[in-house]
Amino acid sequence: MLASATDAELVQAYLDHVRVEKRLAERTVILYTADLDKLQANAQTAGVGLRQVQNAHIRRWVAQMHSGGRSARGIALILSGWRGLYVWLGRQGLIDHNPVQDVRAPKAGKPLPKALGVDDAVQLATHVQEDDDPRLEARDRCITELLYGCGLRIGELVGLDVAASGTARGWIDPQAGEAHVLGKGSKRRSVPVGRAALAALAQWLAVRGDWAQDDPALFIGGRGQRLTPQQIRVRLKRRSMLAGLNTPVHPHMLRHSFASHVLQSSGDLRAVQELLGHASISTTQVYTRLDFQHLAQVYDAAHPRAKGRGPAKP
Repeated sequence: MLASATDAELVQAYLDHVRVEKRLAERTVILYTADLDKLQANAQTAGVGLRQVQNAHIRRWVAQMHSGGRSARGIALILSGWRGLYVWLGRQGLIDHNPVQDVRAPKAGKPLPKALGVDDAVQLATHVQEDDDPRLEARDRCITELLYGCGLRIGELVGLDVAASGTARGWIDPQAGEAHVLGKGSKRRSVPVGRAALAALAQWLAVRGDWAQDDPALFIGGRGQRLTPQQIRVRLKRRSMLAGLNTPVHPHMLRHSFASHVLQSSGDLRAVQELLGHASISTTQVYTRLDFQHLAQVYDAAHPRAKGRGPAKP
């Protein structure tokens, strides 16, 4: 019966199979239907039936979807639906090859790291939450200043102790204006600490003793114990919301902001690599894309000929 079925009948039989025998959710079946409608339309345009589709056809259609702006993830999902149909047709003995075999969606580009603008970063650092316990405010401001002012990872920040010792993973030397941290791969590095961060540190150390017990950690909670990364994430998110920022801020966003802003001002990629503790310059190069994105935004906003930037219309 299926041997003489039309393409539309084959697709319907397959959809009945995934709905009844595989018990896929109705939403999934609806998505499969749309994907297979696209497959049939492509095959008709190429002048072939579904059973005559070749690997080259599939690759051409993937390329067309990609050039048309379809995301890599979207293409992968469509290919999954097509692949399932052809696997089923093979099991029915209706085809002797799967044209979707070994066809993969284009690799998805890595998303740019999210960074704050300079004004937002300063607003977050200088925000004062007056109804908070002054000790909490001093601690949270110091955390913010160090994350943004030094580009520290959250693990490096949490590992800071009040003073250098044989067991300390990291510490700050206020006289030298340097933070000594233990980064990825147990690699130590030193980064400069700016005046704003040093001032915030002094304010926090002046009240830290109210909570201090035996824990050497620089950042502690009300019970005198070292803060966890999750506790810092919660406090930073809260601070960003109370400061009126449009997006919740997480610790790594401040590291990205640090790198982006230093690169915008200096143009020295190698120095940014050293400050961040990246083993490879290729890891740091993502910030050049952020830098260009910033320059493009400035151009669009300021240049009198920027409106409608793009290819000239014939």
